[in-house]
Amino acid sequence: MILMQNRQQTTNNKQQITNNQHFDYAQCRQPTLRLRSVQATNNKLILFIFLFLVQITPTLAHTVKTDANVGATFHIEPNHNPRAGEPNRAWFALTRQGGKLIPLRACDCELAVKNQGKDEAILNPELTAISVEQYTDIPGANIIFPQAGIYELVLKGSPKSDGDFLPFQLSYTVTVTPAKTAPVESEEVVEDVKEAKEKAAEKPAFQWGIPAAALGIIIAGGMFWGIVGRGKK
Repeated sequence: MILMQNRQQTTNNKQQITNNQHFDYAQCRQPTLRLRSVQATNNKLILFIFLFLVQITPTLAHTVKTDANVGATFHIEPNHNPRAGEPNRAWFALTRQGGKLIPLRACDCELAVKNQGKDEAILNPELTAISVEQYTDIPGANIIFPQAGIYELVLKGSPKSDGDFLPFQLSYTVTVTPAKTAPVESEEVVEDVKEAKEKAAEKPAFQWGIPAAALGIIIAGGMFWGIVGRGKK
């Protein structure tokens, strides 16, 4: 009897241990699931931020350089992707040390366009005062690049009033893509179209010529037989 009670007690203990193990496993699993849920949420948030930054990046495509005590924010439209053979507006927001804007009227500025690695300028676009974004009266120019390739834009400037700022020279590398052009028809295609139009113009005269000739023959035959019939009478 005592032996059976001991066995029953041992069985109950094992069952309790098993239940405790299941309980502990379930308790441990819940934090793991919550952690995975938080990680998934974080991944979605990171992806959203990345896509947002990709969307706004073209609007922030500016290049900032400094020389002496002058800094310049450079931008060329559209979105730093100029095309050959088309007007591309470039502008330079010049600032003194400390952040104060330098207007074009205060700067004796010159802009030169060079092929990359060459000293000789191929273009010297005229700088005019423009207002863009938050900047007013800054140097800007319309540049028509002759062909696709890599160019250097060199901006030189000196103050019109002594001591306003130090003379500076800034250089920017620009990659120009081919122009968008409409497809041009070859000479053979043009000749084929011209020939087809000429044939189409000739067809109506040819088609009407046969019935007209037949009608003429019928009328002439009728007149002939009419004269013959009168002669017999």
